[in-house]
This record gives sequence, structure tokens and C-alpha cells, in this order.
Amino acid sequence: MKLAVLNLFPDARFAREEGEIEAESSSFDRLRDRIRAQKIRDSARHALRAGVDGHRIRFALNKQAAYVGRVNFGANSPLGDIIVHVEIEDPEALIDAIAESTTRPPPTPLG
Repeated sequence: MKLAVLNLFPDARFAREEGEIEAESSSFDRLRDRIRAQKIRDSARHALRAGVDGHRIRFALNKQAAYVGRVNFGANSPLGDIIVHVEIEDPEALIDAIAESTTRPPPTPLG
């Protein structure tokens, strides 16, 4: 489990709480890089937006995919999922930073 988390959140710090392993990370850089490399930005945006609740985002990552450094937002995998909870003032800004839209028109030049 730890290796799977570290593959997507390399700065994760681990703690054990009531039979579960919890990790805390301050960076989404590797997750963002893998989403871009796999060319799944729009599906990632959809999965992230579906998990927004106020100032929180909750999403599940497939543990097997994460173990090999891939991102898969499919939940309920047979070996379990990595459940990610994010508390942030502006969830949309984080979603834009992790998985910017590929369908949004480019900004028009000023002038």
C-alpha cells in the first residue's frame, strides 16, 4: 500500500490509525504529471469534480494502478482503493492545477 501511495505522492508521510494506514502529502505534482502523461486530464477533471463537497474533494484511486505509477480513478477494485481526502479553500483552482481542461478555449490576446 505504501509504495502505491508513494508512486503518486512521493512526499507522503505515513501514520497508522485504527487499523488503517493514513498518509499526508503537500504536493500533487506527481499526480498531475501522471495525469498529463496518460492523457486523461478530462476524465480526471470529471472524477475530481464529482468528489467536491464544499471545501473538500474526495476521490478514489485504484491501488494496483498506483503500484505501477499509473492513475486510475476507478473505485471498488478487488484489492481496495486509495481514498484521497483534500481540504482546500478553492477546490476548482486545485482541479485546474492538477488537470486543466483540454476543451476550454484558449484565452484571447489582450490589446
